[in-house]
Amino acid sequence: MQRRTLFQLAAAAAASRQVAGQQRTSRPRLGSGSNSESFPALDRRSTVAIQPGGDRRKNVYAALKAIDADLQAKMKGRRYAVIKPNFVNTVNQLAASHVDAIRGILDYLAESFPGPVVIAESSAGDTREAFANFRYGALANEYRRQQLKLIDLNDEAQFERVALLDADLHIVPCRIAARLADPQAFIFSAGVLKTHNTVIASLGIKNMVLGAPLHQPNSERPHWNEKRKFHVGLRQTHYNMMVTAQRLNWGATVIDGYEGMEGNGPNSGTPVASRIALASTDCVAADRVAAETMGIDPEWLGYVKYCGAIGLGQFDASKIEVIGARVADVKKQYRMHPDIELELHWRGPLTELPFNLGWTRPLSGGHSA
Repeated sequence: MQRRTLFQLAAAAAASRQVAGQQRTSRPRLGSGSNSESFPALDRRSTVAIQPGGDRRKNVYAALKAIDADLQAKMKGRRYAVIKPNFVNTVNQLAASHVDAIRGILDYLAESFPGPVVIAESSAGDTREAFANFRYGALANEYRRQQLKLIDLNDEAQFERVALLDADLHIVPCRIAARLADPQAFIFSAGVLKTHNTVIASLGIKNMVLGAPLHQPNSERPHWNEKRKFHVGLRQTHYNMMVTAQRLNWGATVIDGYEGMEGNGPNSGTPVASRIALASTDCVAADRVAAETMGIDPEWLGYVKYCGAIGLGQFDASKIEVIGARVADVKKQYRMHPDIELELHWRGPLTELPFNLGWTRPLSGGHSA
């Protein structure tokens, strides 16, 4: 038996033991070895609104209205608003932000923000194709007072650089969309409830962080794609997401759970009728509560926990107020990705050879996770 196969079998066995003992063992600390120091606790309290209902657009609007005071305080003085949808897939609607969820955000902004408004995305594929396939083109006429524009961040080609870890734990530069770090903008991360093939769940933070890295403009050759720099090892992925999150401008998180995705997410899973929307001005708290509505232990989400540890938001459930519906009343148990046991390896000690999950095919072989 080849050496690689032996390591794979050992890793899978270790993961199985870890998942089986999840409820029996104490939760691991961030950090290990002789360093027993914890990260400073974030004192502030955060609010997350959960809005259930039978209309996707109304759910999103009502969730935002529920946190209107928080939003007004943060939007004050911003020159324009950005709505960042999730177009990880440009043809499968279940994998992408629905235009009616965007309408719910725009309905709120029409009452609360003078504009202008930009809908901006850096899809792993062709962002313009996604705008057309998901019928975003109609929005400009519907919301003329907001001076609405659709922008492909790849074609805009304005960027900042962050330093990430590569597969050999060396630092490499990564180009991320400057607009998503613009302090003059108020940014709405318009995510979706989805399971994920590398980091367990794709919610609000994942939408922003993996939407920020750019690829070549449509007219440019040869092809290049900075999103690949995140899929260089399971542990590096969580760390690189945290590093990128530190550079982005966090305004509000809106997570559309009218119809979520379970199983083989974030591209090819199956629908779950959760029939909710969540909203918060705290990206970490929003993702923690969203995970709970999917029946996912938030402790499994390394990148969310890391973002909480460095103070980007509140991860402590005792300091998060959930308004609207209760988690227990809207919770649906989502089926995890088939690789869930391997995905959870980030939590334990590094006893295996570094391995990767997610986007491992050649650049020409398909879209990113």
